[in-house]
Amino acid sequence: MLTTITALGAGTAQALAHGPMGYGWGGPWFLLFPLFWLIVIGLFIFFGRRNWRRHNMWHQNQGAESVLRERYARGEIDETEYRARLEVLRADHTK
Repeated sequence: MLTTITALGAGTAQALAHGPMGYGWGGPWFLLFPLFWLIVIGLFIFFGRRNWRRHNMWHQNQGAESVLRERYARGEIDETEYRARLEVLRADHTK
């Protein structure tokens, strides 16, 4: 019985010394999990929007090039005009 009281007393003394959370709350480590998921979600949004923009620009250029090919195939424009307009369409205008 004395050992039970002593063991119980040691546990109570430990709980009082270290607070209700045991050995302390661990500092700011609990912020790492939400921060990790915020970074992961942010990266998905960043790369998703970047990929969408790139695909959208490619799709618009392909549409213009297909119209130009059709006009050349119908004979509305000659080869020099086709090549000149194709070069303008493929030029990088994002500078």
